[in-house]
Amino acid sequence: MAGSRFSTGKFVRIFTPLIIIKMPESSKTKYFTIEQEQTARFAKALGHPVRIAILELLESQTCCFHGDMAEELPVAKSTLSQHLKELKSAGLIQGDITPPTIKYCINRENFSLAKSLLNKILK
Repeated sequence: MAGSRFSTGKFVRIFTPLIIIKMPESSKTKYFTIEQEQTARFAKALGHPVRIAILELLESQTCCFHGDMAEELPVAKSTLSQHLKELKSAGLIQGDITPPTIKYCINRENFSLAKSLLNKILK
């Protein structure tokens, strides 16, 4: 089957199924150290000014509620949520969910590790 077609006015859209071939892990050569991968993960999480502002806000306080951050930062709540998700995924922050609120704070251990790893490459 080459794909599905349907017409929307002047255009015909063709959808071709995506085929993903997963290579066995043993066939990959490991080029980067765990430290390099972790440094890159932290750097990616720090790659947006809103995330830097979030970390500065959380660093200046013990913890902060999502709603309070939304009032402090010039972004929509949904945008703020996406940035918090990125920081949490990288391990730089942690959240305590007590419906209907979510309280965030710095993950001190990982934040210290991020500082150390980034300082190492920014000498």
